[in-house]
Amino acid sequence: MAIYFGSADYHLYAVDVRTGAQRWQFSARGEVNSSPVVAGGVVYVGSDDGNLYAVDCDTGKPRWTFATRGGVGSSPAVSGQVVYVGSDDGHVYAVDALTGRQRWKFTVGNIVYSSPAVLGDTVYVGSKNGSLYALRTDGFADYVRQLEAAAQLAGKEFAQV
Repeated sequence: MAIYFGSADYHLYAVDVRTGAQRWQFSARGEVNSSPVVAGGVVYVGSDDGNLYAVDCDTGKPRWTFATRGGVGSSPAVSGQVVYVGSDDGHVYAVDALTGRQRWKFTVGNIVYSSPAVLGDTVYVGSKNGSLYALRTDGFADYVRQLEAAAQLAGKEFAQV
């Protein structure tokens, strides 16, 4: 069993939980500030180099790389066979978890720092423009809602109990 974490030294690390020994390190081309997510034996993580990486949990070898046009500080969310992630290029991406091919992208028009959350067939994600978006997982834009209430919460700490 391992824990996975990114670093400002451009690496993703796997460390054995029992021994604390490093199992492997994966080199990106930018800082890895995104929190990794693990699903199906794969670690998914974004990097400031503009890429979303899929890395084998056991070996640290890359399975695929998906390029955006901006840094990826947003932590990915995986639901089914799809990885959802935001980018500094102003888009939310849906990427096939097995192949790394883009399924769809939605233009927010501003930096997407927040990490997507998936509930049912809806992907929720915030943007630097102060809005919260609800996007359908099938990529149809006719069910997109921009919720202005998020702007009123900007800068306030809150938690649901």
